[in-house]
Amino acid sequence: MTTLPVLYSFRRCPYAMRARMAVAVSGVLVELREVVLRDKPPEMLEASPKGTVPVLVLSDGTALEESLDIMHWALSQNDPEGWLGHEGQNLISASDGPFKQALDRYKYPHRYNLTDGTVHRDAALGHLATLNALLTDAPYLGGATPAFTDIALFPFVRQFAATDAAWFAALPLPALQSWLSALVGSELFAAIMTRYPQWKAGDAPVHFP
Repeated sequence: MTTLPVLYSFRRCPYAMRARMAVAVSGVLVELREVVLRDKPPEMLEASPKGTVPVLVLSDGTALEESLDIMHWALSQNDPEGWLGHEGQNLISASDGPFKQALDRYKYPHRYNLTDGTVHRDAALGHLATLNALLTDAPYLGGATPAFTDIALFPFVRQFAATDAAWFAALPLPALQSWLSALVGSELFAAIMTRYPQWKAGDAPVHFP
């Protein structure tokens, strides 16, 4: 019997969310191991010493340590909804770079010795306005249905919105707010947010999706 690829994940990590969404939509079976970040399993650290999630360990022992690489791997096996047909590199780079930096300082100002994160919150609005403008022409960045770009960006916009939900809801960004609501309410997102206990060596394997 062929050994399944092993996906080390943490339910609330936005990087892990987008990796799980791609694996789920691809339908490619993996063994899911839920990680507690303050108690990382030695098996994960042996495969990926940098110690961040997600990590996908392939059957030949190769470790994919970046969420975008895991998304590409899963969709290269099977891409039933054509996600790879829309991969906006510039938008993804802007999200993973300047927007993520602003998000971290907005959400966790104490980690950066900041009194509050207001300045960084406001700095992120340019990126959100760009997304809103793009979404006025179609419900998703990928067009009529979600695609790679949507899923790569979505968990971080969700995290930003949840930091102060009332403030975000009052922004004049209706297209972006509708996009976020649709993705949060999707069956796919619900499916990848199932709660699993912390994985320990010797546990029965959890197959995903």
